[in-house]
Amino acid sequence: MPTAITLERPDSPEARALIAELEALLEPLYPSASRHGLSVERLLAENVAFFVVRLNGEPAGCGGVQLFGQDYGEVKRMYVRPAYRGQGLARQMLDHLAAYARGQGLPLLRLETGIHQRAAIRLYEQYGFQPIPPFGTYTADPLSRCFEMRLS
Repeated sequence: MPTAITLERPDSPEARALIAELEALLEPLYPSASRHGLSVERLLAENVAFFVVRLNGEPAGCGGVQLFGQDYGEVKRMYVRPAYRGQGLARQMLDHLAAYARGQGLPLLRLETGIHQRAAIRLYEQYGFQPIPPFGTYTADPLSRCFEMRLS
């Protein structure tokens, strides 16, 4: 099954659909104060490098990297549609996001995720991410977990 990961605008119809699905998944699990995903407009305004992964031409997931100077990149809007899970697409997206951040000369990749995203947390830990205290604008939240991974 051929996969392709392409840089795309987060306001493309396919990207908007993926982000909306992610929001719909998270909304019943977390109060608004514990949902930190950037809107499509903020993804554009913050110049987040946004990627869509396709399987056999069909949009299956997405993810982005927001750069914070030369300090670190932050994974944003990581999502794989349920019908496409278990096929390694999330790992391929992480490979792509890490390579992108390395290509920008960044030493670290960070992320924030919710405690109910157990499969995602497992993937991040298996990938090499380590738990860290809240970073950037994040504050202590019992429903949130932060991670980072060295890119060297």
